[in-house]
Amino acid sequence: MFRLLGTDHGARKVFIPAVNSFRLYRDLLWRYLKPQMGQMVGLAGLLLTGIALQLLNPQVLRYFLDTVQAKGSQRSLYIAAGLFLVFSFLQQALSLAVQYKAAQVGWKSTNQLRSDLTLHLLRLDMPFHKEHTSGDLIERADGSVTQLTNFLSLFVVNILGNGLLVGGILVLLFFENIWLGLGMLAYTLLTLFALGSIQQIAVRRWTAERQASTRLYGYIEERISGAEEIRAARAENYVMRSLHALMADFTRTTRSAVVFSSLTFHLTNLIYVLGYAGGLAVGVILFLRGEASLGRVYLITYYLGMLSAPLQSIRGQVEDLQQASANIQRIGELFALQPQVNSQQAGDGAQAIAKDGPLAVQFQNVHFQYADHEVVDGSEQAERPFVLEDITFDLQPGRILGVLGRTGSGKSTLTRLLFRLYDPDRGSIRLGGIDLRELGLEELRQRVALVTQDVQLFQASVRNNLTFFNSSISDDTLEHELKKLNLWDWVQSLPGGLDAPLTGSSGLSAGEAQLLAFARVFLKDPGLVILDEASSRLDQMTEAHLEKAIERLFAGRTGVVIAHRLKTVQRADDILILEEGRIVEFGRRVDLANDTGSRFARLLRYGLEEVIV
Repeated sequence: MFRLLGTDHGARKVFIPAVNSFRLYRDLLWRYLKPQMGQMVGLAGLLLTGIALQLLNPQVLRYFLDTVQAKGSQRSLYIAAGLFLVFSFLQQALSLAVQYKAAQVGWKSTNQLRSDLTLHLLRLDMPFHKEHTSGDLIERADGSVTQLTNFLSLFVVNILGNGLLVGGILVLLFFENIWLGLGMLAYTLLTLFALGSIQQIAVRRWTAERQASTRLYGYIEERISGAEEIRAARAENYVMRSLHALMADFTRTTRSAVVFSSLTFHLTNLIYVLGYAGGLAVGVILFLRGEASLGRVYLITYYLGMLSAPLQSIRGQVEDLQQASANIQRIGELFALQPQVNSQQAGDGAQAIAKDGPLAVQFQNVHFQYADHEVVDGSEQAERPFVLEDITFDLQPGRILGVLGRTGSGKSTLTRLLFRLYDPDRGSIRLGGIDLRELGLEELRQRVALVTQDVQLFQASVRNNLTFFNSSISDDTLEHELKKLNLWDWVQSLPGGLDAPLTGSSGLSAGEAQLLAFARVFLKDPGLVILDEASSRLDQMTEAHLEKAIERLFAGRTGVVIAHRLKTVQRADDILILEEGRIVEFGRRVDLANDTGSRFARLLRYGLEEVIV
């Protein structure tokens, strides 16, 4: 079943699937259709009214034909014709209303599911995101969910509605002739049995088709993202060969799924033709014997023809269920994954840290190892026991720590632990005197700011890129903070100012993107700022322009700076040097610089770039 889990927002829930398929479908429908119960009741009412009209209209035609055969009054014929036209019009209007309501219910439900799944993915740990491409996750969060639209809108209503229609037709046929009714009942049961049998086979094919689709879209997204490197390496032919192999696999799995699904269509048609032929034979025999009027024969024939439509609709719903089953399984697998870095909730032992001012940082015997085959800092970390081993240091509030070390020494890992993207395997990290595990993630990331060399900008306005869509931040506040960074004139020069659209990082220089990232920090007003090689990709002139901004950034805050350039650590109060995941030197920058035997002094003598990069 789907077990509801609370999130940081309290009111939002997600589900975890159980093994039982029926309970899985039931709980999915209940979770996402319950808020729209009123709409579902209205939809069911419209559908049932339409079914009643479908069963009633042939009776009107029967009356019309029998009246003609008996040479009845013209007035009766006009009334019958008028009722037939009115019922037909109402039936079409109801069909249109059902489609409109179903689309409304379906999109509301899938939007909620899509929102829950996206939120869940965002909260999963970094190892998960390193193992899955963006294309893979987009295809699951959007493609798989979109294919559930019909399942979450019309599946139950159509199955029940068409089931009632089939039942109504069979009852009316029994009234006309018991043998005809028994024959059509056998036909219906045989058709439903065949549909159920094929459905089990087709589900596996559709699951394989969705997996092949995920691999294909993940590959395309990854290769498009690396277009520059591919062109530079002249690897286009290799990329296209791999793409053709993935497309061939996708074609094979799709063809297999479609072929097995089409069996339901051909099988129901074959059974229907046999049943319809038998029904017509019964009608002809009754007419020739004088046991049935022309209207009665027409009614039998009409109902036999009507029997095909709901069974075909049920067949279509079964095909949708085949695809829905594959998608629900894939979505359920994602929901079943839970983050190892869990956020404390209010009332669950969460503690609060100081709202204002710089924060102390303490690492105590910290050991950490990435998951197998997770690559960080350009090297595969599974080759050695720990990426960080026995890390212990104290950083007092308001001081700036410069972290140095070769590539792969664990510098960036240190910041990831401090920002709690991961938890240490052993030891503890304390912020403001409180263990990070005892802090709520929302509060932790409000009080800690991380700026990396890769600034993520969204396809949104300048305002939303700065505020992360927080409408409570006023334009006056934005203007005040942007002026501190000498960015206000640049923003004003854009068409629309704060409302000017940004298309990601395109159109912005590296320096402008970094300044926008710094402006985000000012708006957040954290107690700890981490710069993870934030200026390593900038030229010296641009870096010099950012110096004043960085100076303001650290004013009244604790800072951690990871850098390759000597200038970046000159403002540091303390220096920490890592080598193969261990601290080989830690102390005050001035003391280490004056100690001719220290590693830091040696770096100053020989040049930072030559020794560390």
